[in-house]
Amino acid sequence: MKYAAAWADIACQVLETPYPYGSSHASLGPDDVDVTPDRLFPAFHGSYDWHSSAHMQWSLTQLLRLAPEQVGERPADLLDRRLTPENIAVEAAYLKARPGYERPYGWAWAAMLVASGRTTKWAEALAPLGDVIADLVLAWLPKQAYPVRHGVHLNTAFALALLIEAYDELGRADVVEAVKARAVEWFGGDTAYDTRFEPSGTDFLSPALSEAELMRRVLPGGEFKDWLSAFLPGLGQEGRHQGLLEVPATDDSGDGQLSHLAGLALSRAWQLRTLAPALPEVADVLRAAADRQVEAVLPTVTGGDFMSTHWLVSFALLADQA
Repeated sequence: MKYAAAWADIACQVLETPYPYGSSHASLGPDDVDVTPDRLFPAFHGSYDWHSSAHMQWSLTQLLRLAPEQVGERPADLLDRRLTPENIAVEAAYLKARPGYERPYGWAWAAMLVASGRTTKWAEALAPLGDVIADLVLAWLPKQAYPVRHGVHLNTAFALALLIEAYDELGRADVVEAVKARAVEWFGGDTAYDTRFEPSGTDFLSPALSEAELMRRVLPGGEFKDWLSAFLPGLGQEGRHQGLLEVPATDDSGDGQLSHLAGLALSRAWQLRTLAPALPEVADVLRAAADRQVEAVLPTVTGGDFMSTHWLVSFALLADQA
């Protein structure tokens, strides 16, 4: 991998940066007010917030699998300290006590970490976290009346896509089938999505492409192509959904919300690459658009402000491996 060493280095660097940190901790009583990050979240501190810490550790497990000779010993040493049975027990208990915490984005990334670690020395320690999140997902899906369709953390489609991937790898058919069934209920009848109003000012996800990427995992090949043609008619053709193919304006001033747009470029690239095989007549157009978006923000992944570097490697990896 061309960028493995640099991506592993920045991932370790931000995970070992204790502050700033946004805990989003909801105290359950007067004795529950200690928000020192490494005490509150012994596994998922650093990297600014819980979900970023989880998915940057996923990035390290992926890099250790894909390019172990390039990343050195630092990633494994860091994960040895974080992913202990004791630390993961604290994290799992926290989620059980607060069943809405990090739902669904953080759940999805933590499940991806559990799945990525399933064949590593951290598998046994991580397993209880995967079980707790599975229980939370199965309890949540019937209660959520409507999907969230915007382009930030609460986006339902993005999380469901990652949950399918994670729990398929973990052999939890019950979770996979529950997620797929809800996806069909929420999105199966969608047609003629209007992309003129994407992106919003702080998006790091395309609502349209996130939904399409999810349904790619849910519907059989021919059925998915028909669904995609009805949902985003003319995608890849001149003048149709052109905004999805263009590099978004990005900002690396250190504004955490505006920096989301760099992630939008990477998540679009990932999704355009996974969708391209379903539209062979415009596949080259979609892949070229993906390449442009990656190239535009690649320097920010490792060389940007902390408000960019604390999370972008994970999205760069999704795009790189698509």
